[in-house]
Amino acid sequence: MSRVAARVYGEAGLSPPFDHLALIVRPADGSGPWLADVGFGSHSDYPLRLDAREDQDDPAGRFRLADAGAGDIDVLKDGRPQYRIETRERSLADCVPTCWWQQTSPLSHFTRSTICSRLTPGGRVSISGRLLIQTQSGTRAEGQLDTDDELLAAYRDHFGIELSRVPDDPAGRPVSDVR
Repeated sequence: MSRVAARVYGEAGLSPPFDHLALIVRPADGSGPWLADVGFGSHSDYPLRLDAREDQDDPAGRFRLADAGAGDIDVLKDGRPQYRIETRERSLADCVPTCWWQQTSPLSHFTRSTICSRLTPGGRVSISGRLLIQTQSGTRAEGQLDTDDELLAAYRDHFGIELSRVPDDPAGRPVSDVR
């Protein structure tokens, strides 16, 4: 297994270096190498063949890996670029500055709302602040969790997380105060 850094595509182009971390896995059975990425929100359900350049169908969409120069690889989902992998192996320490920025900057989306997400058979379920998002077979449904009891029940029912109180948002305010 190798850790690799990635830069995420956004409205302004590529994010700063070390904005994302993915894994390259080479199983003992000699298959692969595979791109395994469990931390990129709505990404592939299964590992992607790193050395393949044709479409790779996955329950989450159609993925393609494309050479991007200098040994980098772009990851596309349904034809849209998601991020660019730098295939050189990295240590966790390499990611510390950008990780710190993501955790502390008011410009980072990670400091604006809590997020909890997991794959489900055929889709994904997420809670972002007080919004419950359920995707099933490509269809997305959203519902507002208006009361603390609804929010706590959603964490319990969808994630098996028993909370004694509503979590604080990243700015330290109770989610019940954030609208």
